[in-house]
Order: sequence, then structure tokens, then C-alpha cells
Amino acid sequence: AVIIPCVFPAALWLAAAVEVYTSEEVVAVNGTNQRLKCTFSSSSPVSPQLSVTWNFQPEDLSSHEAVFYYLKEPYNPPSGRFKDRVTWDGNVERNDVSIIIWNLQPSDNGTFTCQVTNWPDVYGSIGQVRLRVVQKVSFSEIHFLAVAIGSASVLMIIVVLVVIICRQRRQKAQQKRAEVSDTEL
Repeated sequence: AVIIPCVFPAALWLAAAVEVYTSEEVVAVNGTNQRLKCTFSSSSPVSPQLSVTWNFQPEDLSSHEAVFYYLKEPYNPPSGRFKDRVTWDGNVERNDVSIIIWNLQPSDNGTFTCQVTNWPDVYGSIGQVRLRVVQKVSFSEIHFLAVAIGSASVLMIIVVLVVIICRQRRQKAQQKRAEVSDTEL
């Protein structure tokens, strides 16, 4: 009987956790704005003590930097590279704690972490999204697919036209042979 009370609170503690969900990687063009999506699920309803912490670690693995903090209201960083470049774009009632980073620069390449605590769920996963800032838009899979479908369509039209032209020439040749044989008879 002594073991059960000890095991039961531990099981509740493991079940009472916040799960955080982010994209694994986001690619954005230099100078543009990018929404970093972060959502969460919690075993408890959204509490007034819900807090959200966004941090950043550059690719060179230097120290973490604060990006954004939320507790009842959004708090932008007072200094650092993200000062005046971050906007709250979340809705805690919808379990969305996303932010927008403005005017992306190559120095913003790195990993952003999103951590949510929702009392009494204070433990859980931390979302990580790797941001890659590129100089221009790369040739995406959608562009490749569009070119492939367009090329295949043009090729099919050419094949159909060649088949039609060849059939018409054969028919004309057969008609001429038939006319020649009729005149020879």
C-alpha cells in the first residue's frame, strides 16, 4: 500500500507535461519577414500563468540569446539582435505561441527554441526550429514539378501532332496510289 501512493504521483507528473510543436527547418530570403510557428498541447487548460520563452542559438554555437517572452502579455527583448525585430503572432487560447522575425539577415541563421509552461504543466518538450536565411529563392520542388509537367505536356502535344501528320501523309500517299492504279486500269 505504501508503493502505490509513491507511484501514482510520479505517473501524474509524467502525464502532466506540455508538448511543443515546431517545424524542423524554415528557409527564408534575406531581408524578408518569417513567421516561426510554435504550437503546444497541455493536459491542463490554458492558465493565466502560461509563459512562453523564445531563445536563439547562432550556427557558431555561441551563447543563447533571448528573442521573446510572453507572460499574460508579450515582452520584446530590450536589447540584442532581435530588439525591434520580433512581433507576437500567437493566440494562447488556440495553443499558438508563434512569433514573426522581421528583416532577416544571414546572421540570423541558427536554431530558435520555443518553450511553454502552463501551470501546473511546467515540464515538457522544447520546440526547435532551424532557420536558414538565403540570398535568393532556390529552385523548389514545386517549380521542378511545374517544369516537368509542362515539359511532358509539350512533348505529348508534339508526339500527337507528328502522329497526325504521318497518318495524313500515308492517307494521301494511299489515295495517290489508288488513283494511279485506277488510271492504269
